[in-house]
Amino acid sequence: MTDLLTFSPEVASALADKKPVLAFESTIISHGMPYPRNAETAREAERIARTAGAVPATIAVLDGRIVVGLTEPQLERLATEKDVLKVSRRDMAWALAARRMGATTVSATMLAARLAGISVFATGGIGGVHMGVEDTFDISADLTELASTSVMVVSAGAKAILDLPRTLEVLETLGVPVVGFGASEFPAFYSRSSGLNLSLRVDTPAEAASLLQAQRALGLPQGILVANPVPQEWEIPRKTMERWIDQALQDLSTRGVTGKAVTPFLLSRIVELSGGKSLETNVKLFHNNVRLGSAIAVELSRMP
Repeated sequence: MTDLLTFSPEVASALADKKPVLAFESTIISHGMPYPRNAETAREAERIARTAGAVPATIAVLDGRIVVGLTEPQLERLATEKDVLKVSRRDMAWALAARRMGATTVSATMLAARLAGISVFATGGIGGVHMGVEDTFDISADLTELASTSVMVVSAGAKAILDLPRTLEVLETLGVPVVGFGASEFPAFYSRSSGLNLSLRVDTPAEAASLLQAQRALGLPQGILVANPVPQEWEIPRKTMERWIDQALQDLSTRGVTGKAVTPFLLSRIVELSGGKSLETNVKLFHNNVRLGSAIAVELSRMP
């Protein structure tokens, strides 16, 4: 794998010394929000991780390599260039072979993190089963990645634009533990509550780290999804979100958007409908997940 992976000096040193490292995706930079907010959000996430005692490792595909730990010029390049490929697991080999610049999704970041030896990954929200799946068969590769890649993913649940009950059903079928952090209900990304109960719960970063150790000791291939609710002061009430999501879904159908463009379109439309409030909540919940992910990585590094 040394022929495909490039580590920043900071990340390489941390991994060699078995210090805590926290992985980040890069689609949040290239496809998640406008410039310069995308770059500011990514830099703040890295600052939060370092303050919490973890080394940040933002992952992307650049010049035929999987880069683990972006330099400042690389981060700025991803934040500003327009023709950045959205790289899922399916696209990883092609992006490397074609030497394309690519921003990694949850599934591709999990794959790269495992190859790099990083156990914990913080993101905003995972993908899942899309509304109208019975017609489109649109199911995110994030779910099958969680079924086969042993990385702990800290998120505010799945993105609220998705069919959350079906997403949880698929994760259960795939044997993926979905664990509420300090909560017994699955969060709905922008909102703390989805009305969907969880049977698994942890209340401290140490408990989450112990769970990952036990999962690996059993030889189970699945990752673990830690569902961390958005802080109460930043949440958007479910009923309000449902109105905006319904409108965004109607606009999606009217404009005929399909494929990889669906999620960016819906999130962007919701930003417009919410007057920017959803973007603020997105940033806050992501940084909240970074704090928790960093704490879990630190606890994991202390364990035998």
